[in-house]
Amino acid sequence: MAIFNIYFSSWVLLLLTLGTRTSSGLPVRALSTEKCRDCSSLFKNLLLNVTDLLNTDVLCYGIHSDKMVVRSKTDTVLACAPNLSQNQGCMMQRNSTFSESECLSNIMKDLAHYAAAIKSYLSSPLRSPEEEVALLSPTLGIIQSLRKNCSLMPDEEDSSEEDVAQLWGENTFSNRQEMCKMMRGFYVRTITINRALGYIASGDHRK
Repeated sequence: MAIFNIYFSSWVLLLLTLGTRTSSGLPVRALSTEKCRDCSSLFKNLLLNVTDLLNTDVLCYGIHSDKMVVRSKTDTVLACAPNLSQNQGCMMQRNSTFSESECLSNIMKDLAHYAAAIKSYLSSPLRSPEEEVALLSPTLGIIQSLRKNCSLMPDEEDSSEEDVAQLWGENTFSNRQEMCKMMRGFYVRTITINRALGYIASGDHRK
């Protein structure tokens, strides 16, 4: 039920923000059809992985709360909102057209943030090191593969490791509680990302 509520909330948030984004003027770049297909498959695997991760009792054990948090400082929800059809009969209007490069750039920044957060967490005191490393390492591997194979700007610098440096302390429960909330937020973000990749793969934004 918690996963369903998070999924529904993310869809409502995406709908509410369809018309509020403004263009950032990034250069127009695109993934090739083959690369887009491969990346879409990797992002689907990431969503399945995070879903399975949250369905285990390892990370969120003893945490009786459905709270989530998205700490990544990106505009992914806005940048990846699809163009509205003129025949949709929707009252909302957007201020700019969809930019594939802007959407993908924000997605890559999200991935950089969560990769840094997971790596930093695994270096902090853990309640059950063997179980938590085994649980989060595959997620980190998928993210790293996506950053390597699906980025339009492979040389782009980020300060994600510095941003997450202060997240973890010496209390394993507090650390796990924060990571549990963060991964719930990441689950919501991966839903948005998968919708965006599906939209890009469809080619509707080029019509």
